[in-house]
Amino acid sequence: MPNEGLTTTTQEIDILAGNSRELILRLRTPPGVGPFPIVLDLHGGAWCKGHIDDCDLRDKTLANAGIAAGALDFRHGADGYPTSNQDINYAVRWVKANAANLNLDPARVGIVGQSSGGHLAMLAGMRPADPRYLEIPLEGVDATVKAIVMVWPVINPLSRYRHAHRERLTGNPAAWVGDIPERHDLYWVTEENMTDGNPMLALENGEVVEIPPALWIQGSPDPVHDYRDLDSGADLNEPNRFVRNYKKAGGEIEMFRFEKAMQTEMTAIEPTVAFFQKHL
Repeated sequence: MPNEGLTTTTQEIDILAGNSRELILRLRTPPGVGPFPIVLDLHGGAWCKGHIDDCDLRDKTLANAGIAAGALDFRHGADGYPTSNQDINYAVRWVKANAANLNLDPARVGIVGQSSGGHLAMLAGMRPADPRYLEIPLEGVDATVKAIVMVWPVINPLSRYRHAHRERLTGNPAAWVGDIPERHDLYWVTEENMTDGNPMLALENGEVVEIPPALWIQGSPDPVHDYRDLDSGADLNEPNRFVRNYKKAGGEIEMFRFEKAMQTEMTAIEPTVAFFQKHL
């Protein structure tokens, strides 16, 4: 493994320094000469919970493999849509604008996210110039990324919301439902917002979007992320439905599947690292 036995550098940077609020990027940089490719990492938590600490193992592994990794403490929860993507969009631009000072390569930026973070990663990659996500000014750089990894993403917020509600109506809902509907309500507020911030529907509605190389990592069984959208009449579960849509739009996307009974802490991390080594 590159840089084995050497020490990576970790720093927490307020990339909104001087403003009325903080936006922390925990940046892990490999040892060596550089400039290094950089991957922004987005934690999960149904858009309402989660922390940058959740990204530590993945980001340490990326840095040890020669890829800088930045876990972003983006807005979520009651801040509501589209604040998360406004922070993410700005973070991509900030990294590019400050790459020279951080020993990073602004031409090699990727993004990864898990669960709701995977949804946010794809939405950010597809819509780098969307006016809704450009709230925070930073001129002279764009928010395009070269590669996206989604780790069991909630790719369709609307269908997942209805999927969880439908399970509740059985009167004896499965444990996976938990407080999923309440988290959707807190962040998204309306089904209109769940429709707007929706990578699946953006593709199916013919929206012109960016389609960088992507990887979907999916365990089975997983009723939270791998289910059929009954309201749409889709003939495939959501992961395969999205892969088909992405390819139809001209995008390159891979699916990495595994049995959850065999899962280890590295099951999703190893293909993530390999994908970014290939595409960044």
